[in-house]
This record gives sequence, C-alpha cells and structure tokens, in this order.
Amino acid sequence: MKNLMTNEKLNKFIPIFLLAVFMLWMKTYVSQKTQFKLDVEGPLQEFLLLLNPLGSALLLLSLSLFFKGTRKYISLLLIYVGMSVLLYANVVYYRFFSDFITLPTLFQTQNFGDLGGSVATLIQPTDIFFFVDVLLLVALVVSKRVKKDQRNFKTKAAIPVVTIALAISFFNLALAEADRPELLTRGFDRNYIVKYLGMYNYALYDTVETVKSSSQRVLADSDDGTVVLNYTKSNYASPNEAYFGAAEGMNVVYLHLESFQTFLMDYELNGEEVTPFLNSLIDDQDTLYFDNFFHQTAQGKTSDAEFMLENSLYGLPKGSAFITKGQNTYQAAPAILKDKGYTSAVFHGNNGTFWNRSEIYKSFGFDHFFDIESYTDLTEEDMAEYGVMDKPFFEQSAPLLESLPEPFYTKFITVSHHFPYNIDQSLTTIEKGTTGDASVDNYFQTARYADEAIEQFFTQLEESGLADNTMIVMYGDHYGISDNHNEAMEQVLSKEITPVENAKLQRVPLFIHVPGVEGGTNHTYGGQIDLLPTVMHLLGVETQNNIQFGTDLLSEEHEELVTFRNGNYVSPEIYSIGESFYDPETGLPIDESLMEQAEMFQQHGSYELQLSDQLVNGDLLRFYTPSGFTPIDPADYSYQGILDEAAE
Repeated sequence: MKNLMTNEKLNKFIPIFLLAVFMLWMKTYVSQKTQFKLDVEGPLQEFLLLLNPLGSALLLLSLSLFFKGTRKYISLLLIYVGMSVLLYANVVYYRFFSDFITLPTLFQTQNFGDLGGSVATLIQPTDIFFFVDVLLLVALVVSKRVKKDQRNFKTKAAIPVVTIALAISFFNLALAEADRPELLTRGFDRNYIVKYLGMYNYALYDTVETVKSSSQRVLADSDDGTVVLNYTKSNYASPNEAYFGAAEGMNVVYLHLESFQTFLMDYELNGEEVTPFLNSLIDDQDTLYFDNFFHQTAQGKTSDAEFMLENSLYGLPKGSAFITKGQNTYQAAPAILKDKGYTSAVFHGNNGTFWNRSEIYKSFGFDHFFDIESYTDLTEEDMAEYGVMDKPFFEQSAPLLESLPEPFYTKFITVSHHFPYNIDQSLTTIEKGTTGDASVDNYFQTARYADEAIEQFFTQLEESGLADNTMIVMYGDHYGISDNHNEAMEQVLSKEITPVENAKLQRVPLFIHVPGVEGGTNHTYGGQIDLLPTVMHLLGVETQNNIQFGTDLLSEEHEELVTFRNGNYVSPEIYSIGESFYDPETGLPIDESLMEQAEMFQQHGSYELQLSDQLVNGDLLRFYTPSGFTPIDPADYSYQGILDEAAE
C-alpha cells in the first residue's frame, strides 16, 4: 500500500475510491445476474460473471487517480455516473429487446422523439435502487463534512492499480476463451460477450467492432463482390414452373403486420377468435399461407424486416442498416421493377425521418413516399403513439393509391399494433388477456383492431376495382412479445416455454394473396430473407444474376434453413439455440447421428451472415450491375410535394 501513500500517510481519497470500485462491482454483478437472461451454466461461468465487472470497474475508475487535487473526486464521480447510466440504459433496453445497446443504436437519434411512451412503460419503480449508490457517492464527494485530500498521486503510484485491473481483465479473458474458444471472433450473439466479459468490456468490444465495420467500405474492392456473387449464384434456387409468372403484370401491395406473431393465427381468447379475418385467409382459395415463416430481425427490428424484403440482404448485427448504410448502393425491389414499368410507393402514417426512411428509400428507388405529412384530415383520436391508427390510415391512403399509375409496387406500414399495445377502449372489440402482464394482455386488443383494419383495406381494394389485378403480400415484421414475457406466454399457450418453444414463437405470418392462383397452407421453412426472390418469381422476374441471399420459398430447390442474426438457426429437423442443438418435435437434444449435419448448417449460416455483412459494410454493390438493371441515383428522387403530384 506504500505506493498509494503520500508522506507516509494514507491518502484520504483511497477509501472513497475503493468504496466506489466495490459498489460498482457489486451493482453490475447483481444486475447482470438478475436483469439479463445470460444462461449461465456451471461454476466457471458463475465465477466469470462475478469476476468480469471487477476488472472493468477498477480500470475505468482508476483513471481518476491521474487527476490532481479535487478534480480526482469529480472525475471519480463522473466516471461512476457514466458507467451507472450505461448499465441502467442497457437494463431498460433489454427489457423489451432482449438485447444490449450497441454504438450504432446510439446514432438512431431521429427515432428518439417517437419512443417516449414505450420507454416509460419499461421503467419500474424499483429502478431507483440502481442509483442509491450514485447518491451515496455524490454525498461523499459534495459533503463538506468529508475532508478532501488535495495531495496528488504520482504516476508510479497509480500504475500498479491499472496493472492489477488489466491483470484481472486478461485473466478473465483467458478463462472465457478456455470455456468458449473464439469468443471474440464469432461474436454474433452479444449475450455471450456480456456473460463472459461483462457489460463494460462488451461496450469496448462493440466500439472496436463498429470502427472496424466502418472502415470496410474504404478497403473494399470489386474482388470482394465477386466472392459474394459466386456464393449467391451457387445457392440460387430456380423458380417453380407452376408459380413462375403467376402474378406477372399485377400490382403489388405489401401489408406490414406490425408485431404480429404466428401464434395469433386461429388463437381464441375466451372462446373468441383474435384475428378472424386473417384466419379466413388461411383457407382462402387465392391465398398462400406459410406457417413456418420466421422473422430474422436484430436491433433494427422493423427496418431490418424492410431491409430484407426489399434487398434479400441480412440486417446488420449491430444497429440498423437503414440508419448507418442509407447512402449505399442497392439493387432493391423498386429498382428492379422500375425496369419492368412499375411505379413504386410507400405509405406510412409516421414521420418520414423515422428509421431514416426518407433517405434510404431514395437509394432503394422508391418513386413516392407518403409519410405523416400526406395525411391531413386527422383528428386526435386518429393518432396512435407511432403515427396514424390503421383504419384512418388505410381510409386516407385509398385516394393516394388509386392515383398511382399501374402497375405499381407499394408497401403499407401499419403502427396500431405496436408495443406497448395501448388503445382507446372505445375502439376495442375483444377483451384484454388476463395474465396480469400488461403488454401481453393488451396485445390481443390491438391485434384485433389491426385485423379489422386489414379487412377494411381488402374491402377498399375491391371497391376501387384494383383487387382482381393486385397481389397482396402480408408479413409479420418481428416478435411482439419478447422472451422477457415468457411466464405470461405460458399462460396464453398453456404450455412451458422451452428453448424450442421460444424459437417457434419467432414465427411471423406470411400471406401471399394472388388472384387466380391456387392457395393453401405451405409448411416450408423460410424467413424474411426469402421474400424478394419469391415475389420476383411470382411476377415472372428472373433473379439468378442478382446478389440475393434468400431463395424462392416456392422453389423445389429452396433450402429449408433459416439463419438468425445471432448465429442460431432453425430447420425442419434441427433447431440451433445457443450452444445446443434440439429436435423441434421432441424439444430434446438431437441424436448424435445428426451432429455433423447440425454443425454443417451452423457453418453455412455463419458464412452467409459474414458475406452479407461484408457486402453491406463494404458497399460492394457499387462494383456490380446485373445485366438489364439500371442503377439508382438517389439524387433523382425527392419526396417533397408528393401530395400535389398525387392530386394531379
């Protein structure tokens, strides 16, 4: 302890410093243990969970030792507050997203203004305990009763503290690598990084990875794109002759089913169907319904879903490509169909800047974007937390849709069925659930309202005369009930939510309504990455020369392997969840005879994610133009004055 003394007397700053280290260490450990679902298994992982906050807390707080006089107290407090805020922000974020904040998500500032109500529902009264230690430290630093030691630490006195902190951190990393080899090189799942290295080391890792991905565009060249093109061509699935061109020349309407999960289909609450209209479409003679269709979104949520269905490229592992890659070159559906004579438009009753839509849609080649400014005849009752309620949204969209020249390619983004699922009770036609979990109980009422709005849209299309020449694609964008609500979901589904059942809850509805095409339920496994080639082939558009990671769901060559952004996957025979492989029928670990196949699927999925990330981060499509495709120049697009254009 001699190095931490000045004039042979213990510096009075040291007890406060050590108290701060201990409090932050314990608070972080308890938070990681109780607030995050990290699937800690065995004594080694338990020890690592306890150890990893210590190295980080000691290292970062030791920076205060290099400040002079009272500034070392102030710097200690500021560092402590910053780390406490980072920890709490991740706790709140995790309550809904079951994920951790990444650096790119902090730059999604255009979304912040619309999130107030949702965030408020995630904050709990007991959260005050996250800051009791902060108040204690403030009292110690500010109080005049606590005499401040003005003596400075010499560098040689502070260095041993830093050295000890680094030694703890490297020891932590060595144990983590022993338990999970290549932890930092195959880090698709952030839960593992936090479990093994802790919240603060995860933040450092995330920063380094973000900088690395940002530099990829500068270092990329056309050879990188050739590797990706060769891969997608080798995995191409040729169209099914029975369906290829079945919707040729038809209009296309995407209906974005916000937060819809497949368990809602045919589900009855108190003996009453929650979604009677969508249920009727399952048996509709002109509708294909896919009951093993999975969302593949990550932190970008809705924007990830849009990104995949327009481009057949995976969303990014961190943040949203809509935000960080809005200026990239794309070969999206609107641009592909523009060469076929299609006019394209998006309808969304929210701010155009949300998810950076008003910019990235230009890169996709959308001709029109009707955002909240296009809906002028609205009352307060017409507004939901995230924009226009679905029924007035569809009603006021009708004249805008009918003003478009045919054929058109359009997308309607609904918002009423959005977390936290609040709705004026005068608009509801079904009772709430009774689990005691507000998010789950409210979920059924907003789902019923959305179902009624979709029926209204179908009626409008019939009355306008567009229905007979329009293909309607309805897709769920992502989960609505996160696994933090599994206890309530066990009541809803009357069964235990095992890892396999939780994976099955990631299924979202997919309906493809094509007049004149024989419908029915299709059990094929697929994901949002597969939508673009499926729709293009129905329209009679060949995709073999396009760089697309998905394959036609209707093709006999479609591989039934759905890879998730965290590296997990599902297939008809094997579910990969965390570090385990399960039989989807029994929910038990797979037979040893399937292990080779399971590992091969995992390698295939990881490689595909890697290639997609290289393409998006490197902006590789700027080096390749498919034959017959006209590149998009975003400067040619402007979404101002579109109301006047529509009126004309």
